[in-house]
Amino acid sequence: MRRTVVSLFATAALGLSAPALAQGQPAAASAPAPTAEPARPQLVLALSVDQLSADLFAQYREHFTGGFARLLSGAVFPSGFQSHAATETCPGHSTILTGARPARNGIIANNWFNPAIARAEKKIYCSEDLTDPASTPGNPVVSANLLKVPTLGELMKAANPATRNVAVSAKDRAVVMMGGHKIDAGYWWKGSAFTTFKGRELTPAALRVNAATSALLAKGAPALKPPVWCGPRDRAVTIGNGTVGTFRFALPKGAKPDVLRVSPRMDGATVDLAIGLVDELKLGQGSAPDVLSVSLSANDYIGHALGTEGVEMCIQMAELDRTIGRLFAALDKRKIDYLVVLTADHGGHDAPERLREQAMPGAARADMALMPAALGAEITKRTGVAAPQGQPLIYGDGPFGDMYVNASVIGAARTRVIEELVNLTRNHPQVAAAFTAGELSATPVPTGNPQDWSIRERARASFMAERSGDVVVVLNRAITPIPVPVAGAFVATHGSVWDYDRRVPMLFWRKGMAGFEQPNPVETVDIAPTLAAAIGLKVDDGAFDGRCLDLDAGAGNSCERTK
Repeated sequence: MRRTVVSLFATAALGLSAPALAQGQPAAASAPAPTAEPARPQLVLALSVDQLSADLFAQYREHFTGGFARLLSGAVFPSGFQSHAATETCPGHSTILTGARPARNGIIANNWFNPAIARAEKKIYCSEDLTDPASTPGNPVVSANLLKVPTLGELMKAANPATRNVAVSAKDRAVVMMGGHKIDAGYWWKGSAFTTFKGRELTPAALRVNAATSALLAKGAPALKPPVWCGPRDRAVTIGNGTVGTFRFALPKGAKPDVLRVSPRMDGATVDLAIGLVDELKLGQGSAPDVLSVSLSANDYIGHALGTEGVEMCIQMAELDRTIGRLFAALDKRKIDYLVVLTADHGGHDAPERLREQAMPGAARADMALMPAALGAEITKRTGVAAPQGQPLIYGDGPFGDMYVNASVIGAARTRVIEELVNLTRNHPQVAAAFTAGELSATPVPTGNPQDWSIRERARASFMAERSGDVVVVLNRAITPIPVPVAGAFVATHGSVWDYDRRVPMLFWRKGMAGFEQPNPVETVDIAPTLAAAIGLKVDDGAFDGRCLDLDAGAGNSCERTK
């Protein structure tokens, strides 16, 4: 039987008339009447669910009845890849709407170091304004200055200044990396409320949500009830001096804001603000298409604090499904024609204590000997080379990733320190690989399917000579780079080169499009060129590292709309 529902793209490409489709009649075999190109969407809605691995998505997709259920009726790519090695929030968000990998867009990690920088603090936060003397990594003046390429919203504004580019998240770095340098409105959670860029005032939409969250914290809220299918995950697991696996997100009266932040209610507040901004700025209702980026952070906060396989994440996934559905319903009510993409900045892995109980006996926490301070002390012991008093010999943000030698160490001494750093890490049983900056610089930029890239190629996709470390360290699979966990605060994480951190879902939906599922690997850098084609945005050749994905499930090709 002929399908009676086809995508907007397929309708135009196949030349089928609306009456013929409605009656299920075959199209004429010759000289079909020309069909007008389908209207462009009024709004591009880019959703990022922080720490939504493809594994977590696959685990829960059978239970989705809300927003995810709608997305599953569209174009489903279950094997999207954040193809680079540094699978963290800032690099991951930087790929989604720039179409550029960290090696080109400059966002190599959440934090990196410049041992030669003039300020006392050598760490650099990915979304801070280094030109502002008031900015520090711990309390940044938020800016997109460090992002080296434009986002889709910026390209849309350049083509038509009437476009509004809006971003909201619980995290400033998600707002900056999805919105870019020219954001009409950008809000993130800081401390106990949503805030915005230095020099800007909070608008009524943000003030209303802040008032609502303050009232909620003052009043409190009961625990969230887990769905029946969460039962097998409702089990206490001891981690450090506490337990995880049974928390239900009760909000005590007068609770501290962090109790709200590390809960599904954080996503709810973020979506409340997104809906308020739709109304305040009339998004999707102007003369040019708009872009609204919404990054939902609760998955990440919960995954870090409580792990990914307890009742906490099960409750979160059910609430997330409802929250996304509520956002879609709000746009539907306003009769906005929107094209949505949902993906993630990275995946995640559970706490090793629970992994060991679930057929992963090799799961472990990183050895303290791999921490930068310990490595520096051992190198000094072996070589006699030391940094100036009060300064570290080796800078780094943890027991893996980019590591930097103190700028005061030069010449043969520097060479010897780097050699010893490589020897110490490569010979450690928890380390899969260690690469020098020279080795990565000499490595060609990888091509082909990202699931087939070598560890070195994955590291190359995150490498930028002017920002990356002297040595890049890769831990073995299932080695968690948190040597000392704190239950309820930091027990599990991401950031590795392994596919549990790299592989994420990519879902596209627009009313009327024909759904399909494509299991072959794609990349998050493919999202920007795909959206650009869907809205008819002409972009220079070479602007993206990714490719356009054909969202037409039929003989047409949605990637040809700008040609």
